[in-house]
Amino acid sequence: MADTYTGKVAVGGPAETRDSGPLTITKIAVGPMDNNAYFLRCAASGAVLLIDAANEPDRLLATLGDDRLGRIVTTHQHFDHWQGLPEMFAATGAPVTAHPADAGALPVQVTDLVEDGDTVNVGDCELSVIHLVGHTPGSIALLYQGPDRPHLFTGDCLFPGGVGNTEKDPDRFASLINDVSTNVFDRLPDETWVYPGHGGDTTLGAERPHLQEWRDRGW
Repeated sequence: MADTYTGKVAVGGPAETRDSGPLTITKIAVGPMDNNAYFLRCAASGAVLLIDAANEPDRLLATLGDDRLGRIVTTHQHFDHWQGLPEMFAATGAPVTAHPADAGALPVQVTDLVEDGDTVNVGDCELSVIHLVGHTPGSIALLYQGPDRPHLFTGDCLFPGGVGNTEKDPDRFASLINDVSTNVFDRLPDETWVYPGHGGDTTLGAERPHLQEWRDRGW
């Protein structure tokens, strides 16, 4: 079956789903800041993980359907990425995963602290944690090495056209651009699909030629 996934979703509109073999990825846009939330489902076991319970918990629960949510990963501490977290946690009881540098700012207890290089399982599928410092101290990306291509969920650390907002702080920008360059672009191939925390998707191949341009402009 042809892959018709585009990554183009809109708040109030339908979710879009991609079948990457062992893992199914469903993207939905929620809330006034056009946040992306991602449901990852293991085909073999039926296990489900949610990346960023950003907003509109009623729509997130409707997208989840009758499946049991096994885990919620929060990519970073900014409020627009966890507005729906208390309700999703209360409704599902799913444990919450985050980096320790950002976990204390979340509105529920984080029971699973992860560092760079740790793994998070979705049934039989494994996600690797990549710590990227600069947008926040504890921002993480999640990497799934699919049979078709790598799939990278970047939160607010990498978007089409640049890295995440570092509020014109040169030290934070240097940290983020260096981490993204070293831990993402230097390690992963061009076909890696990037699923950001807001807006449309991209690939590392589309963004790689612009790394020096981003450095030169400072954001």
